[in-house]
Amino acid sequence: MEKKNRIETTCVQGGYTPGNGEPRQVPIVQSTTFKYATSEDMGKLFDLEASGYFYSRLQNPTCDTVAAKICALEGGSAAMLLSSGQAASFFSIFNIAGNGDHVVCSTSIYGGTYNLFSVTMKRMGISFTFIDPDCTEEELHAAFQENTKAVFGETVANPALTVLDIEKFAKVAHAHGVPLIIDNTFATPVNCRPFEFGADIVTHSTTKYMDGHGVAVGGCIVDSGKFDWMAHKEKFPGLCTPDESYHGITYVEKFGNAGAYITKATAQLMRDFGCTQSPQSAFYLNLGLESLHIRMERHCLNAQKVAEFLESNDKIAWVNYPGLPSNKYYDLAQKMMPNGTCGVVSFGVKGGRKAAEALMKALKLIAIETHVADARSCCLHPASATHRQMNDKELIAAGIPGDLIRLSCGIENYQDLIDDIQQALDLL
Repeated sequence: MEKKNRIETTCVQGGYTPGNGEPRQVPIVQSTTFKYATSEDMGKLFDLEASGYFYSRLQNPTCDTVAAKICALEGGSAAMLLSSGQAASFFSIFNIAGNGDHVVCSTSIYGGTYNLFSVTMKRMGISFTFIDPDCTEEELHAAFQENTKAVFGETVANPALTVLDIEKFAKVAHAHGVPLIIDNTFATPVNCRPFEFGADIVTHSTTKYMDGHGVAVGGCIVDSGKFDWMAHKEKFPGLCTPDESYHGITYVEKFGNAGAYITKATAQLMRDFGCTQSPQSAFYLNLGLESLHIRMERHCLNAQKVAEFLESNDKIAWVNYPGLPSNKYYDLAQKMMPNGTCGVVSFGVKGGRKAAEALMKALKLIAIETHVADARSCCLHPASATHRQMNDKELIAAGIPGDLIRLSCGIENYQDLIDDIQQALDLL
């Protein structure tokens, strides 16, 4: 049996093993098209009878190499890169749900994903029931309908920092014969591998920690290969019956549970929507992945130190960080993510929304950005930025009160971050 490397080694060397005299770094194949000697050779690719490349909108060697690394990090069977995390969230659902179908989703998710699901995909005829992530199993069961096709949640929610009980959600999803899809962006596979807790499909905004340097927008979907689609074939005709738009292929019959989901998403959805990751961006992403295991350790250390400082400061109204023993998710986080959750801390300043905005203006080292999960520390007031499309009721349901500041701790020295916050607080 081939030895499986530990996750740190996979971050550095996974997905690509150069041969004798080949480039040590993943090559950038910056080409839209690929040459073949005969039409018959190319025809085999179109019929999915042979592996290879013919057009980079569907697949590209650089992108596939980096996707293979992320697949190995998550412990999955197949993966694909996309142009953004939003594209990954969309594809993950639309690959198995369509007009007239229904999805159960945690209320505590990224605001952009909430809008995608509740507004845009609703216009496509897919309905969503949003449920409190802290619900009981009975309440979760009650959210399902006959036409439910999937359950969606985030390992650590952005920016509410809700920790999802993946085992509970997986158990109920499987009882209804549908897969659990988990956005693992904040935790990354370094801190949590959702497949080990029963999840079936994982998505990422690779723009965040995986890239880690704010250089390239991207997304990824990883399939565990463990969900038995044919056992519930009446729910998933797109995977279990012939696809007349692609030569009548039945994906599960041809590629099995390990390959059907990603093959369909590539051959059908990427073909039609073209949410393609560029080879150059994939190259940048791979550079970020090589240091992911080192950076996540520092991100989590810095966040822990900053959270402890904030919790002890009398000008701070509240602090939310799963690494604090006082946090409601502390025990669950320790079970699922014993090495740390993420580098993001949420908190409120005494004085409410106006005080929060004043604090942010007074920061010098920590920048105000819409970004998060970067090597450089930054902060954001979600209610007036990423989540501004939500009303007050929706904000509260998502765990994002109007005074919430989202602080993304980078990999600087944590004392410098604390000093910057302290000087800003002194001005209030």
